[in-house]
Amino acid sequence: MVNGLGSLARLSPDRAPGAPGTLLARSTMGNLRVPPRPERIIRFGRNAPEFDTEVHLAVGVDDARVSRRHGELTFRGGNWWLRNTGQQLVRLPGGQRMHASTEPIPLASGYTPVFVQGTGYREHLVELFVTGHETRRTAPPPGSPTLPPERWPLSDDERLLLVTLGQDYLRYTADPRPWPYSQASRLLAVLRPGEIWSERRIEGRVATVRKRLHESGRFPYKVMLGEHDPCDNNLLHNLLTGLVASTTLVPPDLDLLD
Repeated sequence: MVNGLGSLARLSPDRAPGAPGTLLARSTMGNLRVPPRPERIIRFGRNAPEFDTEVHLAVGVDDARVSRRHGELTFRGGNWWLRNTGQQLVRLPGGQRMHASTEPIPLASGYTPVFVQGTGYREHLVELFVTGHETRRTAPPPGSPTLPPERWPLSDDERLLLVTLGQDYLRYTADPRPWPYSQASRLLAVLRPGEIWSERRIEGRVATVRKRLHESGRFPYKVMLGEHDPCDNNLLHNLLTGLVASTTLVPPDLDLLD
């Protein structure tokens, strides 16, 4: 039997008792605490547990796009494995998506939010927390300084170029894409008359930034071509996404284009 923890106010290290591998799960409809037992299976979906004994956690009960049994977590080999069993996609941090045909993925220790796609733009949240060997963290004292995000150094030319290419990202538009090099070249010719900003030069400068950030070993997005990468434009998207997410590039940088 799965034990619900009605007193679990939030999924956090301080409130995640149990042996390493203990799973805590929460939706707006309830929460669970599950010890790590081989081949243990936990299911979540639109069906509430009181109506379907095969479902342990209800999610999206008012949304017919959510499958009655939309996902499951199985403990094996020392890990909890997440699988999408529904018709709609499941979204994970970093934009990773899972289809019903996607292979199960292991959950890392700590917190993982899982978003179940519903009707229209609706998404339904399932919060997961897997207890690790060291889960209790010391909270920063009140008034302690906030740790800033890691921002990446850029030269003035690099910043102007990346702002030009990443205008949609800095306006926080839905599904942003980089400006084409040809379009950026024309705008830069206006902003920097007398300088040569050919498409080839733009490509070279972008490649230099990508290489530098990749070699740092800390940039969280893939920005270098691999053997099976489809095209360079995807890596430029990753570059701009990472620079905006880290606040290396911020909306006031758009003033450079005036």
